[in-house]
Amino acid sequence: MRKPILIAVVALFLAGCVGLSWRSAIAPQAPPLASLFTSEQVALGAQMAAAGNCAGCHTAEGGAAFGGGLGLDTGFGIAYSPNISPDPQTGIGNWSEAAFARAMRDGVARDGSQLLPVFPYTHFTKLTDVDLAALYAFVMTRPPVVAIEQTNTIRFPFNVRALQAGWKLLYFEQGVYQNVATKSAAWNRGAYLAEGIAHCAACHTPRNRFGAENSHSAYAGAGFDGWLAPPLDASNPAPLPWTQQDLYDYLRMGESERHGVAAGAMAGIVHGGLAKLSDADIEALGTYFGDINDSAAREGGAPAALALANSRRSIDAGNETEPGANLYLSACAACHYGPMVKPPAVRSSLALSSAITSDDPSNFIQTVLQGVGGADTPGPYMPGFANALSDADVALVASYLRRTRSDRPAWPDLTAAVAARRR
Repeated sequence: MRKPILIAVVALFLAGCVGLSWRSAIAPQAPPLASLFTSEQVALGAQMAAAGNCAGCHTAEGGAAFGGGLGLDTGFGIAYSPNISPDPQTGIGNWSEAAFARAMRDGVARDGSQLLPVFPYTHFTKLTDVDLAALYAFVMTRPPVVAIEQTNTIRFPFNVRALQAGWKLLYFEQGVYQNVATKSAAWNRGAYLAEGIAHCAACHTPRNRFGAENSHSAYAGAGFDGWLAPPLDASNPAPLPWTQQDLYDYLRMGESERHGVAAGAMAGIVHGGLAKLSDADIEALGTYFGDINDSAAREGGAPAALALANSRRSIDAGNETEPGANLYLSACAACHYGPMVKPPAVRSSLALSSAITSDDPSNFIQTVLQGVGGADTPGPYMPGFANALSDADVALVASYLRRTRSDRPAWPDLTAAVAARRR
C-alpha cells in the first residue's frame, strides 16, 4: 500500500514542478540599436559586468569575449556557459530588456525554459532596475559573436529543466536587495554588491547535495576548482583579523601586508573585474566583510599574533639538514626572507598566511604548483614549481611550514593531496 502512495506523491510532485516550471516565451525582437543607450548607462553596465565577472564565465579559453562555451563543473556534470553577446542567432541579440531582466531575476530564459542555477540568478535577483537596465545596455553594445552552443553533460535528473521549479521553491528567495536600516550606507552598498552582482557567496559558501548554497553557513568557505575559497566570516583561520583596511588593500591591489596576495581565480577577479570598480565600492565591500567577520572583536589579539609570527622568522636556523627545511631554504627563502630582513607587503610572513593555517592545504599546494601572477597580470609574481618539485617535495615543504609557521595539527596525506591538485 505504501508503494502506490509514494508513487502518487512523486507523480503529484513532478506534475506540480511541470506546472510551476511553465513560463510563456517572450517574443523575440530585432537587436536594439546602440544609440538607444546613453554612454552613462553603458559605463555603469560595464562596472556591473566587471563586478559580476561576466566575461570570466561567458568566455571560453581562447574564445571571443561573451561568446560562451566555457565548461563549468557543477558537481552534477559540465554546464557550458551560453553566448551572451548580441548575436541574434546564437546569442541573446533578439532578447528584449524584459526577457533579459526575467533571466537575471527569475532564472527563466526568453523561451520560457528554466535556467540551471549554475547561473547565479539567486544573487542577480537582488539588482535594482537601474543596474539591470545598465547591464542590458552594456551587453547589447558588445561586438556580436557567432558561437554554437555546446551540449551540457548534466546527469539525470538534474538535467530536467522542469524540476528546477521545485528547486526554486526550496532554495530561491526572489527580490531586490533591501537596505538594513541599522547599518551604514557604505555597509549596505557593500552588501548589495557582495550579495548581488558580485555573488561572492557562490564560491565562498558550502553547498548541499542539490547544489544549493547552505544559507545557515553563508561565507563559511568552500572548495572551488581545486582551491579553497576561504571563509569570509569569523571562522576564517588567518592569524590576524581581516579588517576593513586589509580587505580594501587586498581587493584593490591584490595584496595585504598582514595577509599576503591574491592567487588562483581570486587574482583574476581582483586584477580583472574589481579593478574597474571605484575606490568607494571597494571600501564598501571592505566595510561589509570587515563587519560580518567580527574583525573588530579580534583586533585586540593582533599584536600578540603579529609578534609570534615575527618570532618564527628565525626558526629555520639549525634545521638546514631537515628535508622540508632544506627545500624551503633552497626554493623559497630567497624571496620570503630571512630573520633579519623586514619584508614588504607583497611578501608578508608565511606565518600570517591562511594558506598555512587553514585546515585544508589546497591553497598552499596550488600556489606552490601554479605560482602567482604572470606577465599579463599586474601585482605580485611568484613562479610555479610544478615542473621543479615532485609531489613528495611539495608535501615536505608543506609539512615543514605547517609545523614551524603555525600551531595547527599536521595536514594528513599530503603527498596524495598534492597529486590530486596537480591532476
